[in-house]
This record gives sequence, structure tokens and C-alpha cells, in this order.
Amino acid sequence: MARIVMKFGGTSMAGTERIRRVARIVQRQQAAGHEVAVVVSAMAGETDRLVNFCREASALYDPAEYDVVVASGEQVTSGLLAMHLQALGCKARSWLGWQLPIHTDDAASKARIEGIDSQALLASMAAGEIAVIPGFQGLSDANRITTLGRGGSDTSAVAVAAGIKADRCDIYTDVDGVYTTDPRIVAKARKLKNVTYEEMLELASVGSKVLQTRSVSLAMKEKVRVQVLSSFIDETAPAADTLPGTMIVSDEELEGLDMERQLITGIAADKNDAKVILTAVPDRPGAVALIFGPLAEANINVDMIIQNVGRADTDTDVTFTVPQADLERTKAVLEANRPGIGYEKFSTDPKVSKISVVGVGMRSHAGVAATMFKALADRAINIQAISTSEIKVSVLIDSDETELAVRVLHTAYGLDAE
Repeated sequence: MARIVMKFGGTSMAGTERIRRVARIVQRQQAAGHEVAVVVSAMAGETDRLVNFCREASALYDPAEYDVVVASGEQVTSGLLAMHLQALGCKARSWLGWQLPIHTDDAASKARIEGIDSQALLASMAAGEIAVIPGFQGLSDANRITTLGRGGSDTSAVAVAAGIKADRCDIYTDVDGVYTTDPRIVAKARKLKNVTYEEMLELASVGSKVLQTRSVSLAMKEKVRVQVLSSFIDETAPAADTLPGTMIVSDEELEGLDMERQLITGIAADKNDAKVILTAVPDRPGAVALIFGPLAEANINVDMIIQNVGRADTDTDVTFTVPQADLERTKAVLEANRPGIGYEKFSTDPKVSKISVVGVGMRSHAGVAATMFKALADRAINIQAISTSEIKVSVLIDSDETELAVRVLHTAYGLDAE
């Protein structure tokens, strides 16, 4: 018997029929003898609807009251799933974020989980009751409802799994696992049996939409084994235990599971970045600090950075990327700090795409970046910027060439399925 946390996203909970299907999937796991807790998202599109209500109420709405409103979407689905489970003859009840409680800091709309009181939950599960928990929400020290930010239900599920020391956390989505790249771009993309936390964290951070970055980071910190599965399987399909998706585990565990690991795990593409170029920045010590300090204070995440060779030791050009959603704020921050920075002009290009090659194998193998650059050059795809980490190489290209670049690299690294 295992202790399992099952998480279902918005598309899995979108309407009565889908919630009924989820209830049957959960019932099968309990019937197999497992202790089960379920974390649910709001119905697909519901959070956006609630956010719009807040914006209509006031352009400068109170973030604490915003959390009260948007947290209600998950409250609805948790109650409905508990009802469907009861209709199937299961013992089930909902546990709202404040009832456990799930303790968070007081950063409304972007709270971080600090701990979970799990004693009552564990006692309920041990008695054969299925716990249904709304994701995305918690309780601050001031006894106010908080939310974790968009996509926070994945983080809730991993946190619950860590809090009750679950054997694994099964995250059910509209895909049946993690693939070497987006199957909609590359028909020969392969589903991966196992991925390390580090690889999944890199893939999530550079465009893979399977899991939220914070949830992967928390899973790695707490050593929670996470499995990605599809909730849209046939009614007669076997339980998740015998129909695995992709298991996300530690590097050490993967070494024992897969002796013949690929050099490269996957290719990710992200069209959500924008390029910013500052021209004729004074070439002196501290110049870049004057650029990126104010952006950091404005909570604008900067990714790729290139500083060109200075001209006659007087000035230089600085190129970097920011999320497209933060482009207008970036412009405002740079304009406000122009006298201190001293740049001549700035230009922006939102029509770019970040392509990333990820794999722990590159730690011990040379030539990964060279393969990437040659494959793109052979197809006349121009690289505008480059960034690297220990297990990732990313390049910035024109967004019109995104799909071509992904296909070319998928083939170049031998990832195409037979």
C-alpha cells in the first residue's frame, strides 16, 4: 500500500463529466489499497473569469480581497469532486486551505508555503477517507486567505505530498508525460520514462508547460517523487501504477533506473521573451549595475545578457531579454533611470524565441553547444544571444524560425522516435 497525492488541473476538472471521470480514477487508486489525497485546480477558464471580476471592481483592487475572490474557484471543484466520490460509495471530504491549514507568508496573490499541519489529514486518510484539497490557496499568519500565484496548484500538490510524506505525487494533466519536445511541433517526439529534478526545472523554466517551475523546485528540495500522467485515458485503462507517465526523480535514483541515459533530454521553445537593446552605454565600472539594479527592484526577471565590446573605450551596447509581459514596465524603469545609466537610446524586439537544449549528460560530454550552433547554421538560422548553465544551452532567434529550429535540433541530437 502506498500513500499517494493526486493532482488534477483545470482541463481535467472542466465540467461535470470530467469531474466524474476524475472521481473514477481516484476511486481506482483507493480500491488498489492506497491512501489517497487529491489536490484540484479550478475549472479551466474560471480563474481568468474571477480575475476579470476583480479588475471590473477596481483598477487598484486590494490584493488580500483579490485572493478571497480567486481562491473560490478551487473551493468549488474540491466540493464537487468530494460529492462525486461519495456518489461512487467512497468516504471523502474536502479540506480547504485554511482548514488544514496550509501556512503561507502574507504576500497576497504570490504567497509562499511555509508549512502544513498534516495530523488531522493523516488521521482521516488512515481511516479510509479520501481527502480533497483545493490547490493554489493557503492561510497567512493574519488568518487571511492567500493564493500562490498562477499555476500554484502544482506547488500545493507537491507541498501536501511533502507534508504527509507521500510515496509519490501524481500530477494528471492533458498530456500523458514529459516529451523530448512539444509533440505538436515534432511528430517524432518521444515520451520520457524518467527525468531528473534539475532537467525538469530547466525545461519548465525555458518553456515546457507540463509543470510549474516552483513545484519542481519544491519537489527537488523536499525529495518528492513526481509522476506526470494524463487524466484523459480510456475508462478501461489500468491504474496509474501500471500505466506510468514520466517519473521525475533525483539524479541518484535515475542513475539506478536508467543506465543508458541520453546525452540530451529535451528541446524547449519559449516565445514569451522580448529583447531589449541599450545603445551607447558608458563603458565604465558599475554601468551594468545601474541598468539591472532598478530592474531587479521592480521584480523584472532578466534572462540572457550580452555586453558588446566597447567602442574606443568610451561606450558599449548591452542586450538582454525580459518576459514580454514585463516589457512596458521595463521601458518605464529604463526611461526613469536614463540620466544615471547614460545610454543614448534603447530599442525592443518582442518577435524573438528562446530555444533551449537540456540534459544532465552535457556535464560530462563536450561538443553539445557546438552541435547546436552547427545545426542552426546549416539551416541559416541566426543566433542573436546565447546563455548557458551546467545542463542547458539556450539561444535567442527570430520567432518565425521557432518550429524549424526545434525540429532541426531534435534530429541533430538523435531524439527522433523510430
